Amino acid sequence: MNEWMKYRKRGFAEMRPYVLGEDMTGISISQADIPASDGDMIARNPENHNDQWLVSKEFFDAAYEVM
Repeated sequence: MNEWMKYRKRGFAEMRPYVLGEDMTGISISQADIPASDGDMIARNPENHNDQWLVSKEFFDAAYEVM
């Protein structure tokens, strides 16, 4: 049984560039994205600015554009 479906986001994302060597305390990083690298982005939940996570440069380039 295949339950995977494609979904498109309706809203927007708030992001800023990752600064090489910055303190990542409180920012979620998936195992696949360690270590963070130049060109990655830090995303945050617009409703909760304490909820932040790293977005790889490759994923960002493929999925996002400036509004």
